[in-house]
Amino acid sequence: MADKTETETVTEIMQDTRIAVLTYAEDGRLMSVPMGTQDLDDPGTIHFLTEAHSDKMQAIAANPQVNVTYSGDGGWVSVSGTAARNDDRALLERLWDPSAGAFMEGGPDNPDNVVLTVSAETARYWATPGSVATVVQMAKGLVSDTKPDLGDTGTVSL
Repeated sequence: MADKTETETVTEIMQDTRIAVLTYAEDGRLMSVPMGTQDLDDPGTIHFLTEAHSDKMQAIAANPQVNVTYSGDGGWVSVSGTAARNDDRALLERLWDPSAGAFMEGGPDNPDNVVLTVSAETARYWATPGSVATVVQMAKGLVSDTKPDLGDTGTVSL
C-alpha cells in the first residue's frame, strides 16, 4: 500500500464495502443504522437514499454531526462529517437502483424519498493486508517477541 495516497486507501476501503454504518445523535443518545452507499467517487461526499419522514432525518436536521464507518477484508474507515437532506431529484433518480426499492416505498418520483448527503471532514483508517494475513500476523505476535504487521493506519482530511 506504500504506493497509494492515504485518500486513495480510504476510497478503496469505502468502495469495497457496500453497507456502511451511519451514526447520529437522537435525544442525547448515539444511534447507528446500516445504510447502502450510493455513488462513491469522492470519499469527501457520501450519498445515501432514505425517506424524509424518518426519525433519522429528523434527528440529523436537529444535529447534523455524523459518523460513517466501513469495515471489510481490506480494512476499516471511520468518517466524521455533517449530513444534510439533499432534494436534488435528478441526483436521486441517477442514484436509484433496485436495492433502494426494496427498502423504500415508491420510486424516485416519491417526494418522501430523498438523498442524504454527508460532507466528510476527516477519515481515520486501518488498511489491513487481508483477513487471513491479519490473523497470521496476530498469531505471530502472540508466540514471539516481534510486533505484528497489522497494516497501515492514519487520519486524512477530506
